[in-house]
Amino acid sequence: MTKIYDGKVTGKLGTEKNPAKLTVQTDARKAECEAICRENKWAFEITLDADAPEDISALDILRNPILPTKVAPKTGRNDPCPCGSNKKFKKCCANK
Repeated sequence: MTKIYDGKVTGKLGTEKNPAKLTVQTDARKAECEAICRENKWAFEITLDADAPEDISALDILRNPILPTKVAPKTGRNDPCPCGSNKKFKKCCANK
């Protein structure tokens, strides 16, 4: 499957270009979500619909952003072996 570029660029979630879209069921919940979004200066659109299920996943993403993972550096061929044998890695554990 190849993705074809259609020329549309989505902005960062919570900006004017890509506002957070929330669906809530009550006025109290709407006021609570508005307060959170205004406090953090996020752009948002809230739909009040008593029959639709509540969807605040965009708000959860904004409140708990995914952090990048850090990768441990690889052991080089001529570095000391991490097993503690005082040999070069290429002569010790690299051959296993």
